[in-house]
Amino acid sequence: MAGDQSSVHEREHAETEFNRIVAFTDGVFSIAITLLVLTLEIPKGGDLERLLADRGNEFFAYFLSFAVLARLWLAHHRFYGSVARFDSRLITLNLFYLAFVALLPFTTEMLGNYGSQELAVALYAANLTIVSVAFIVQITYVYRAQLVRDDAVEFRARFAGPANWVIAIVFACSIPIAFVSSTAATLMWLSMFFVGRALGDLAARKRAPR
Repeated sequence: MAGDQSSVHEREHAETEFNRIVAFTDGVFSIAITLLVLTLEIPKGGDLERLLADRGNEFFAYFLSFAVLARLWLAHHRFYGSVARFDSRLITLNLFYLAFVALLPFTTEMLGNYGSQELAVALYAANLTIVSVAFIVQITYVYRAQLVRDDAVEFRARFAGPANWVIAIVFACSIPIAFVSSTAATLMWLSMFFVGRALGDLAARKRAPR
């Protein structure tokens, strides 16, 4: 499914515009990561050791979201490095993706403050499910609209493989589980770092020349 070629811009001929798209995306990620730390608050007065211990859930939510955002940013950075052409539809899809990236500090704060409540866990998982699916939609569109570099086969193997579905599947499956056990849902999130790495290594071995 090739896009309307009249609205497609070659990256090498519109480098400034393309760089603005990437810079804006990097800015949203930077702000989202910075806002995460603002969810950590220690009241004045009282025993500091006890206050820190009481905010264990908030620190967990912070580090989890930081790790997820870092992973998403790396994937987005590598993905756009393989994009040779772009159009308005890709920009719109990227903006939709960034809208939910920017929402993550809010759902992270809910998770940190209300981590024992099923709704907070489910909303956090839903947020990251949408982010992950929105990224997969971008990958699929870029490939089908022929906006990638000449190494399209390598692009599909690298970005459209099962490893890229791990985050979306894990977070989506954890939504109903959160209403049964918020702890079980949280453990599912942690597992994705190991499963994703294993699938990524497997895909790399399959791409390696024999």
